[in-house]
Amino acid sequence: MRILGVASASAAVVLGLSSSAFACSIGDFKAEATCTGDKGQIVITDKDSSRTKAHVIVFEKNDAVETQVAEADVTGSAQGTQTPIDVDWKASTTYRVEVKVKSGRFNFDKFTPDLVTPATACKKEESPTPTASDSPSPTKSAPAESATPTPSASDTSSAPAATSSNAPSPAAGDSNLAETGANSNTPLIAGIAAALVVVGGGAVFFGMRRRGARDNG
Repeated sequence: MRILGVASASAAVVLGLSSSAFACSIGDFKAEATCTGDKGQIVITDKDSSRTKAHVIVFEKNDAVETQVAEADVTGSAQGTQTPIDVDWKASTTYRVEVKVKSGRFNFDKFTPDLVTPATACKKEESPTPTASDSPSPTKSAPAESATPTPSASDTSSAPAATSSNAPSPAAGDSNLAETGANSNTPLIAGIAAALVVVGGGAVFFGMRRRGARDNG
C-alpha cells in the first residue's frame, strides 16, 4: 500500500508539472511595433506550447481614453509564433494588447505590458526628385524670340529711306540750276537770239520795200 501511495503521488506531481508546462498564460504573449516599408505593424509573439487559440485586440491609449485599432486570432508554439497585425501606429504613443482565451480549462482576459512605439514613425516613400535630364528642355525658338525680336518687313523697307535721309543735301544754287536749266551762258545766248531776230526783221523789211519800188517803176 505504501508503494502504491508513493507511485500515485509521483504520478500526480508529474501530471501537475506537465499540465503547468503546457498551460496558456498571459506571459506567453509579447507585442512589438515594427515597420514593413512605409506600413506600420504590431507583431504578436505567442510562445504558448499548448497551441491554444487566443483572440488579440490592440488599443491605442490617449490620456485616459483607449481606442480599439485592430484585432486578430493567434496560435502559439513552443518556439514562438509571430503574427503581424496591420496598425498605422503613431510615434511615441502607448498601445495595449488584450489577450482573450476561452478554451476548456484555459479562460482568461488580460493585458500584456504597455507597448510604447518608437519616436519615429514608419517613413513614407518619397517621390524621386526630377533631375536636369528629366526636366523638359526649352525649345530653341522660344529663347530666340524673347531675346532678339525678328525685324518685320516694314522695318526692313524703312532702313534705306532712313539712310538716304541722312545723306548731305545738295547746295541751294545747284538745286535752282537743275530745276530751271539756267547757267552762266544764258545772257549771251539771249543776246544773240535777239540780234538774229532784229537782223531777220530788217531783211524782211528791206526786201518788201525793194519789191514795192520795182512794182511802181
